[in-house]
Amino acid sequence: MRNEPVFALIDCNSFYASCERVFRPDLAKTPIVVLSNNDGCVIARSYDAKPYVKMGEPYFQARDKLRCHGVVAFSSNYALYGDMSERVMSLIESMVPATEVYSIDECFADLSGIQGDLTHFGRQVRAKIFQCTGIPVGVGIATTKTLAKLANHTAKRLLAQTGGVVDITEPFKRDWVLRNTEVKEVWGVGRRMSAHLEAMGIHTAMDLAKADAWTLREKFSVVIEKTARELAGTSCLELDEAEPPKQEICCSRMFGRRLSELAPIKQAVATYVGRAAEKLRAQGSVCKRMRISIRTGMLNPDEVHHAQGALVELPYPTCDTLLMTRLATDAVSRIFRPGMRYSKAEVLLMDLRQPGEFSQDLFALEQSPDCARLMQVMDDINQRWGRGTLRTASVPAAPDWAMRRELLSQSYTTRLDQLWTVKC
Repeated sequence: MRNEPVFALIDCNSFYASCERVFRPDLAKTPIVVLSNNDGCVIARSYDAKPYVKMGEPYFQARDKLRCHGVVAFSSNYALYGDMSERVMSLIESMVPATEVYSIDECFADLSGIQGDLTHFGRQVRAKIFQCTGIPVGVGIATTKTLAKLANHTAKRLLAQTGGVVDITEPFKRDWVLRNTEVKEVWGVGRRMSAHLEAMGIHTAMDLAKADAWTLREKFSVVIEKTARELAGTSCLELDEAEPPKQEICCSRMFGRRLSELAPIKQAVATYVGRAAEKLRAQGSVCKRMRISIRTGMLNPDEVHHAQGALVELPYPTCDTLLMTRLATDAVSRIFRPGMRYSKAEVLLMDLRQPGEFSQDLFALEQSPDCARLMQVMDDINQRWGRGTLRTASVPAAPDWAMRRELLSQSYTTRLDQLWTVKC
């Protein structure tokens, strides 16, 4: 019976690229890259595409090079990636006692109560996820979350030798990984901090594990102290099963083209308000304040630059898309300047609370129950039939200013009219 905690980090390999490959088996051995909003730059690469393009490289600069090497590019398909992520996380949750979803493609799992060979169990998890979703994952197993992250990194770095699963719960395996990992690869360290640590003679993860934790805390922060203790085998970070509500919610997008008229900018802001309000209701919160911002492109020296925002105080804490849209578009009218060529708008919801947490006087206005029910109906319809099925009248169905995604794949799992078809 294991008395110490055991964690696993399950991380999808090249997640965005892997999602594209699931429904394009003809690209199983073809390098793939995924682009950012408006097909701006490379934000994800399959392993075999990494020698040809750097992360963050602008697509217009890399286009010819990618074509020369046979690399296939895709626009970001967030609906597909989000749905595939939910499927992967649901499978993991069905196999382990508890989980903490760390990001769209990473999940910590508690393996403390699982008996037997943990490497074999990790292979079972990996095989089931691949069988049910087609997404390859790496599994790192250790006695702390930081060590599990390190084990996962090793599993992916030495995929041919490890088969994608590394268990370093045994001290001699842990020490081997620590000795053979640069300190900059440790979770939470990064390049800037690694430079300070290397100046102190700390070059590997083992060096950091052996460093005096109190000195690290005094010189840097409690975060680095906990990292060192975790590398040494002392668990300092627990599994966070419930994600706390966000304190701010932001929806920000670049336009597909520059906008110089007020009407389409209002449409864009109304669209972003609707999306932010959906996120607000999803976590059960209400909002008392918004900030609406618009700006021109800031890189072209031949254009006049302008960026301005407006703070909007809502009459009462609310999650009402209709009210928030009306006040947000009124704010756009105040900050818009004729003759400017705007490239981006942002909606930031602030002062978020749970219903009942705001201190109001006896006669203050409050959101009506009818409004809350209306928003619930709106969310239910959009969840069942697709986002945007029911929307405010100020939001167009297919705006010409929408984000440019010329290389977008189908929404294979979220739209009935784009289901995967197999030709016999």
